[in-house]
Amino acid sequence: MIKFFLMVNKQGQTRLSRYYEHVEIKKRTMLEAEVIKNCLSRSKDQCSFIEYKDFKLVYRQYAALFVVVGIDHTENEMAVYELIHNFVEVLDKYFSRVVENAAL
Repeated sequence: MIKFFLMVNKQGQTRLSRYYEHVEIKKRTMLEAEVIKNCLSRSKDQCSFIEYKDFKLVYRQYAALFVVVGIDHTENEMAVYELIHNFVEVLDKYFSRVVENAAL
């Protein structure tokens, strides 16, 4: 099950966040800061799946934009990885140039 969905730029600013479970605002801020730090600090050669606390992070980078999805341990990481790509493709076709400062 998807717990949350984040879109973040390289500067660590959250551009979109959607939570599918209730999380208090203070905890959201702390969670987003930690998640962003974990994803931005990884190199492109490292895996896009991270074990984090009681869930997994699946992220994908598009130029200056990171899409991060928090999932539980029963979810398929590759399916979520593909979901992220499909989501960004749909946004790109609908809005054109979804990614900050660069095209897909």
